[in-house]
Amino acid sequence: MHTQIYVNIAIKDMARSQAFWRELGYEFNPHFTNEHGACLVLGENLYAMLLTEPFFSSFTAKPIADAKASTEVLICLNCSSREEVDSLVAKAVAAGGTAPRAPQDHGFMYAHGFEDLDGHIWELAYMNTSAAANPERDA
Repeated sequence: MHTQIYVNIAIKDMARSQAFWRELGYEFNPHFTNEHGACLVLGENLYAMLLTEPFFSSFTAKPIADAKASTEVLICLNCSSREEVDSLVAKAVAAGGTAPRAPQDHGFMYAHGFEDLDGHIWELAYMNTSAAANPERDA
C-alpha cells in the first residue's frame, strides 16, 4: 500500500495561490516549496503540489486543462464535522474562491465545496459513520 499522496495541480500565480491557502489555515512544506512549486500540507501524508503552469508543463506533453472551463478532477477532503466543512467553504469564499453549489445533506454525509483561484474543485465532506452504518437510515 502507498504511504503518501501528492496531487499535482497547475496554478497561474504562486504568491496569490499560497496566500489563498494560508487564509484557509493551511501551511506549506518549505523543503518542497520554491517559485515554481509549493507543497501544500493537507494532512498527515496528504499533499497537493501547486505547480506554476510552465513547471507543470515540464511533466507532460498534454495541454493543461483550464479548470475554470472544464473539470479534470474533483479533489475531496474529509472533515471532522459539518462545522468544519462550512467554515472552510466560508474561508475559501472570503479569500477569493467561489462556492458554485449549495451544501448537500445526505443524512449520513454532509458535503460542500469550493473552487480555488484557478478553478480547481475541492469537495469537503463530513461522514457520520454511525448513521452510515445504520440500515434504517434510508427507511
